[in-house]
Amino acid sequence: MAENTLLQRLEGLDARFEEIGTLITDPAVIADQQRYVKLTKEYKSLETLLAATRRYRQMLDDIADARNVLEHESDDDLRAMAREEYDEVTAQLPKQEEEIKLLLIPEDPEDGKNAVLEIRAGTGGDEAALFAGDLARMYTRYCEARHWNIQVSSCTEGAAGGYKEIIFSVTGDGVYGVLKYESGVHRVQRVPVTETQGRVHTSAASVAVLPEAEPFDVHINEGEIKWDTFRSSGAGGQNVNKVNSGVRLRYMWTNPNTGEQQEILIECTETRDQPKNKERALARLRTFIYDNEHQKYVDDIASRRKTLVSTGDRSAKIRTYNYPQGRITDHRIGYTIYNLPAFMDGDIQDCIDHLIVAENAEKLKETEL
Repeated sequence: MAENTLLQRLEGLDARFEEIGTLITDPAVIADQQRYVKLTKEYKSLETLLAATRRYRQMLDDIADARNVLEHESDDDLRAMAREEYDEVTAQLPKQEEEIKLLLIPEDPEDGKNAVLEIRAGTGGDEAALFAGDLARMYTRYCEARHWNIQVSSCTEGAAGGYKEIIFSVTGDGVYGVLKYESGVHRVQRVPVTETQGRVHTSAASVAVLPEAEPFDVHINEGEIKWDTFRSSGAGGQNVNKVNSGVRLRYMWTNPNTGEQQEILIECTETRDQPKNKERALARLRTFIYDNEHQKYVDDIASRRKTLVSTGDRSAKIRTYNYPQGRITDHRIGYTIYNLPAFMDGDIQDCIDHLIVAENAEKLKETEL
């Protein structure tokens, strides 16, 4: 029976749950932050899975009890009650099985992390920069609706508005696990503000979502970092141009995959507080190194999901925003919806939900659950 196969997969979880519960109270484990964080995440996941398993086993017991009454009881009232319970629980059982199967899928270890969101104008000149600005606004609104904190790390404005490039840091609960589906090339079809003959143009912008590295994920010799300070430029208040609040970080890094040395250069002018800018520059340095050292992981995800695209080439598109028709189409799953104004205002959750469902379906096939 299917439920017996599923129950076999659940064997030993109680023992592992108790083992982790003991380990995370061990001072030696607590002192090892990397191991402690990993174990606490596993503990939380097992806690959720075991709760679902208890509900599942109770449902199986209820079905067995109801079947026993139907087979051996002659009282019509008792049989009617048993039949009602049997039908009700039997109808609910597939949903509970599906919940457990999804919980049994190995979690992406990066999903719970904060994220770095990079948007770059691609094909289309000034219109591409304007579209990159529209995407930045869309994600800002979406993150605000989810009560995530979003901060601009750096940006380069376009000549006619928008951004040639803008980089955000996004912090909150499970940020990367949600935003990772947005990585790829986004294509827009509309009449640019500079178009005098009303012709529809096609432009593109690329979105890259990276898991933000935590301090213990990578090793950085901070003594080898070279810091420069400078006055910020552009709009931003009375003292933004008068105080050396901007910071520039230079760090020589050896790529473990190639053995080559390269200088990493990061600038941060986000705040008027120099120490805060240093903290954010360091966070971006950790994320850069983490991402490069885990390129094999990123490549594996990209090959399976085909969404982590780093260029602004239109041929590698994942989503099209068609303004004349008010249509959004996600080409990975054939998702189409006609609510473009709301979508561009941050109402993108339904599309992400469909992507999550599609990916989970693929994972269930892979695990043969």
